[in-house]
Amino acid sequence: MSGEKNLTTLIKEMKPFVNKGEYVFTTVSNTSNIDKEEIISLFKEQEGVTLILKKSVADNLNLPYSFIASWITLKIHSALDAVGLTAAFSTELAKNNISCNVVAGYYHDHIFVAKKDEAKTIEVLTNLSNSF
Repeated sequence: MSGEKNLTTLIKEMKPFVNKGEYVFTTVSNTSNIDKEEIISLFKEQEGVTLILKKSVADNLNLPYSFIASWITLKIHSALDAVGLTAAFSTELAKNNISCNVVAGYYHDHIFVAKKDEAKTIEVLTNLSNSF
């Protein structure tokens, strides 16, 4: 099942959704002591394993982090080879001084922004969607 590729459709129908909670990025050298069900995202890098976890999980495991984020999911099923969606929303967020970290899942794009920017991010994304 492939996702949507048309940029206009992607933006018009992206429907940003806030996943409740606080999320953090951390890095570990070994994940054996972490319940895999607690991991939101895992990416192996040369320097270590980057994890995205609920803040409460990281706190319980005494894992370090420096960025507390909101997790926003774009509810449209975007194709992994779609062109322009990330550029479109990240440009609008940058115009509003909002940093974003993007993770592409098989079905959806996920945006992590500073917790303090959650409401403004939804406003910017909604305005972008409504402008198409």
